[in-house]
Amino acid sequence: MYCKRLIITLFTLTLACAGEAQEVLSLDTCRARALRANTGLKRSELKREETEVLQNVALWQMLPKVSANGGYLWMEKQVNLLSEDDKTRISHMGDEAAADLGTALHREFDDIPVVGNAISTRLDNAIANSNLAPHLNGIGEEIVQGLETDTRNMGVATVTLTQPIYLGGKLMAAYRTARLLHELSGMEYDKERESLLVSVDEAYWQVVSVQHKKELAEQYAALLDTLEHNVQLAVEAEMATRGDLAKVRVKRNEAQMNLTKATNGLALAKMLLAQRCGMPLDASFTVQGAQVVQEVKDNGDIPAIDIEEVYARRGEMHMLRLSDSIAREGVRMAASTLKPNIAVSGGYLLSNPNVFDGFSNTWGGTWMAGVVVNVPLVHVGGIYAVKAAKAKRREIALQTEEAKELIALQVNKVSYELELAYKKKVQAESLVEQAEENLRLADESFKAGMCSSSDLMMAQTAWLQAQTELVDADIEIAMGKVYLRQALGN
Repeated sequence: MYCKRLIITLFTLTLACAGEAQEVLSLDTCRARALRANTGLKRSELKREETEVLQNVALWQMLPKVSANGGYLWMEKQVNLLSEDDKTRISHMGDEAAADLGTALHREFDDIPVVGNAISTRLDNAIANSNLAPHLNGIGEEIVQGLETDTRNMGVATVTLTQPIYLGGKLMAAYRTARLLHELSGMEYDKERESLLVSVDEAYWQVVSVQHKKELAEQYAALLDTLEHNVQLAVEAEMATRGDLAKVRVKRNEAQMNLTKATNGLALAKMLLAQRCGMPLDASFTVQGAQVVQEVKDNGDIPAIDIEEVYARRGEMHMLRLSDSIAREGVRMAASTLKPNIAVSGGYLLSNPNVFDGFSNTWGGTWMAGVVVNVPLVHVGGIYAVKAAKAKRREIALQTEEAKELIALQVNKVSYELELAYKKKVQAESLVEQAEENLRLADESFKAGMCSSSDLMMAQTAWLQAQTELVDADIEIAMGKVYLRQALGN
């Protein structure tokens, strides 16, 4: 029974320890998670994909376009090629021809003596008995009917191919602009990624700093706990006064308060790091804080800096160069409105009624081809557009000069701060050695009764201050390297 209870107890403790186990995160792990989870970076990636598609759109603008169009139109009245008078006259052209022929024959034969009238009468009868008038009237009626268009119901369909030949250079300028925008979006993505990594590094080293300071606060509180116990024993042995004990307890309460602040600060720092890594704010984890000393353990030499190479590497300068190229293409696009435009087109036209077969009620079509030339004569707006585009280029040139000054200032500032951090670390290490030695001697003297508790508390406070300054120097060096890499464009 006892063994069974022991096994259950050990199993419960194992589960409790496993539930409380914290994930240990390295800086590389935090960076990788932030890159996967950051929505701003995902938006930049989508923007880069969008500009790539727009580049393809600009390319297809230079290629032929094929389009099909169709339409139907109903009209109350049809199109008439003949007036009503013309229809009447053509429909009765046989009667008019017979009358004209009879008049002409009478004019020729009536003057003949004796037989003239008889001949004219016989000819009139011959014309009347013939089918000339009805036949010609039928032909006229067929002509009138043949010219009926029957356009009350009209259908049209076309298939057209259009190829731009020269549009003032705007098509090539648009394609080059799209290509530059795609490259610019890639630079913006890299800049967003760089800013994200720097922010993750800041949050990570902040957690490391607060974690170390919390550990120091715990050690300091433990020292004061031990001191309070020793002074309590000394008071009981009448070797110290209650005033000495009160001073130690005040100091101990201050240490506990600072430990609480450090604990809360560590929780807030972890929340910030978790947010930037895309983790829940209440995620349980710790960081590899012991690496802080290894990260900054070097000789402290800062390499020589070639500012021209920095300009060539910095993403901001590259983006400004791309912006200048885009502005140059903008000048070309604005100037294209002042130049001729030439395009050719060809296609096939279908219509019903068939206009190519006497407006018959059938589908009929024909091939067609043409050239369109547009020459702008007066285009004041285009002139001002060119001036505006050139002004944009001058503005970007000024931005480039200003960016160079700011980059040079940033590089010098970061280099100076990193060099100062190295010096601060050397001084802090020396202070830590002195403070540890002083604390050891003060502790031995207190145990031997050769110094007061106040002297020992002063040594402990000096030790805490020296250790804190060393942690601050280590963090400043770690972040200084990050800022220097960013300033150098590495």
